[in-house]
Amino acid sequence: MTMKEKVFKRVFLVVIDSFGVGAEPDWAEYGDDPSLNTALHVIDDRPAPSFLWSRGLGYLLKEEPIKQPSVVAKLQELSKGKDSTTGHWEIAGLVMTTPFPTYPHGFPPEVMEEFERRIGTKTLGNFPASGTEIIKQLGEEHMRTGYPIVYTSADSVFQIAAHEDVIPVEDLYRMCEIARELLTGDHAVARVIARPFAGKPGEFYRTPRRRDFSLPPLGHTILDELVEKGIPVVAVGKIHDLFAGRGISQSVHTENDAEGIKALQELSKTFQQRGLVFANLVDSDMIYGHRRNVEGYYQNIMMIDEGLSLLYDNLTNEDLLIVTADHGNDPTFPKHTDHTREYVSFIACSPSFTEGSFLGTLRGYVHIAQTVIEALGVESARKWGRTLLKEDV
Repeated sequence: MTMKEKVFKRVFLVVIDSFGVGAEPDWAEYGDDPSLNTALHVIDDRPAPSFLWSRGLGYLLKEEPIKQPSVVAKLQELSKGKDSTTGHWEIAGLVMTTPFPTYPHGFPPEVMEEFERRIGTKTLGNFPASGTEIIKQLGEEHMRTGYPIVYTSADSVFQIAAHEDVIPVEDLYRMCEIARELLTGDHAVARVIARPFAGKPGEFYRTPRRRDFSLPPLGHTILDELVEKGIPVVAVGKIHDLFAGRGISQSVHTENDAEGIKALQELSKTFQQRGLVFANLVDSDMIYGHRRNVEGYYQNIMMIDEGLSLLYDNLTNEDLLIVTADHGNDPTFPKHTDHTREYVSFIACSPSFTEGSFLGTLRGYVHIAQTVIEALGVESARKWGRTLLKEDV
């Protein structure tokens, strides 16, 4: 069967945030290392996640046979960056040839002075930091002064941390909206992120009420294309935030990956229209990757793997499941706690498939966009990449 012969009713596109599969050739430009491989180092010599492994992850990492009918490829990012925004936008067909601005020395006075003027208070921080470390460092002062904590990272982000008992979450969100309005032009960062936390000094912890305020995509994506043609796009997890709500028909908010998996399983039963379900599972990156927690990352992948297996059991021959990632975040890498520039997997499977195949290493996450469009039988004047299911499967 070829794509020309097969149009699917539903596509489930699942991004396991940061689950990269090896350093890309331009790793040096991003302060990384050729030995990086998030998935390989997380799994290491532990029992492999059986669903993903049998459908091609084992081939990508250790050249073990593809035991279940799947189409598999390794994809190299075209966009400049190694963050969730550029990764997800490229998955949806939009390549960023100019990187978003980053601030390794903090935000300049013209940004901070205007931000403080608009929110009516001074701020703390304004330097790159780990989110957990900066609340340890400045959390007590924040509670004493009431000033929000501003920080950034190697990514293009303006992050605001505040204790929920000091600055209510809705007020924190409003501060983020003000920052988002301010950060345009040369300072148009990819995301402004609300980072609420709770607890007492020495025991601070981040709460699940994080929220991302992203730039709208700077060009047309397949999400726009589908919605314009009346085909619904259901966003699960932080997909809505990453696309600033554009090209999305319905959003399902989740507070963790277990809720994300549960939402996908429910949608496999309740969402019966022709359309795309687009999910991001963020905990591997946010909770485990950045904190260099290898065991936590592994346990989360095993939970996701079991959940994907149960999701797959609910699918029919009219459904297609695609599993990929948006970048890497190797928790064994000692030089920094930022994302890592890595290839990502493309694993596509359907009960209608009869054989497994490996397509090789291809340049561009955009091939996923083209695959989704053609899988849903959408006629488009735009060309995002090649369709990865053209081969017999």
